[in-house]
Amino acid sequence: MGLTTGIVGLPNVGKSTLFNAITQAGAESANYPFCTIDPNVGRVNVPDPRLDDLTAMFRPKETIPTTFEFTDIAGLVKGASKGEGLGNQFLSHIRQVDAISHVVRCFEDKNITHVAGKVDPLDDIETINLELILADLESVNKRIPRVEKIAKQKNKEAMIEHSALQKLKEAFENGQPARAVELTDEEKLAVKPLNFLTMKPVLYVANVSEDDIVSGTDNEWVKQVKAFAEKEGSEVVVISAKIEAEIAELDPEEKAAFLSELGISRSGLDQLIEKSYKLLGLATYFTAGEKEVRAWTFKRGMKAPQAAGIIHSDFERGFIRAEVVSFEDLMAAGSMAKAKENGRLRLEGKDYVVQDGDIMHFRFNV
Repeated sequence: MGLTTGIVGLPNVGKSTLFNAITQAGAESANYPFCTIDPNVGRVNVPDPRLDDLTAMFRPKETIPTTFEFTDIAGLVKGASKGEGLGNQFLSHIRQVDAISHVVRCFEDKNITHVAGKVDPLDDIETINLELILADLESVNKRIPRVEKIAKQKNKEAMIEHSALQKLKEAFENGQPARAVELTDEEKLAVKPLNFLTMKPVLYVANVSEDDIVSGTDNEWVKQVKAFAEKEGSEVVVISAKIEAEIAELDPEEKAAFLSELGISRSGLDQLIEKSYKLLGLATYFTAGEKEVRAWTFKRGMKAPQAAGIIHSDFERGFIRAEVVSFEDLMAAGSMAKAKENGRLRLEGKDYVVQDGDIMHFRFNV
């Protein structure tokens, strides 16, 4: 699908440590701001236990998980919207991602300096949100005079866009992000090309100490972040970037043993990947056979021909129909033959809306 989420935050909150753990890509991590100037992009496998079950059933020659991209963006500082601290570069990098994973520091460490001199996650969130809002306000102020001239000529498209821009301008001037503004579907479509930074969905990542992860209890900073996210309608993932960096270097068996020792059922990174995936409205369908079991990413609401096109454009162009069975029905049946015998294998046409967990076989003719 080519969608990516950007990892943002103030300097020294653990962004690059987290990114290294996610991708094992070795992004530079240092105790000073701006060590990550160019954005690092890493691709990670999306954890999905259903893939293991399908592999056990079909015993294919190859199993291929679906992937998701994270972009590590250098730390923003106050004044970024005015170019402070290489701000213009960073803002342009954020503009290129589809969602934002906002890492906030919820740990104390005398060896790691904080740019503001103290740990205050809500202040950190406000700093970054304000810079993104100010950058969006600048975009709106530049755009309004151009659209206004055309709107005065009773051009319908311009009138719709002008209405949306006025709503957004008011929100930005009151410190509200674009995603909090109620726009009609037409208005959303009109301003989509402007790619507002604060229109992107956000997931807050509370980076805590190893002790907090082991104890399994939220510290006061995490509680503050969760309360803030709840008001905004966003979600929070609690991780320890240090622990995740250690886990990333282990093989699957060692990883399971390490997590068990800590009393954790799933790693924070697995939760982060899963929530980031869902944040963008993504889901997974599968193709399965003796040669290959494979997971494919699609956008929720997508119809069968478009989902087929993810594999190859010919599949969409020459789409006839799809053979479909849900993961649950296939597992209950025990085999594809049994699922067909039980009437659980269906033939679906061009209007079928693909569901998460569908196992699909496409028939096409080009």
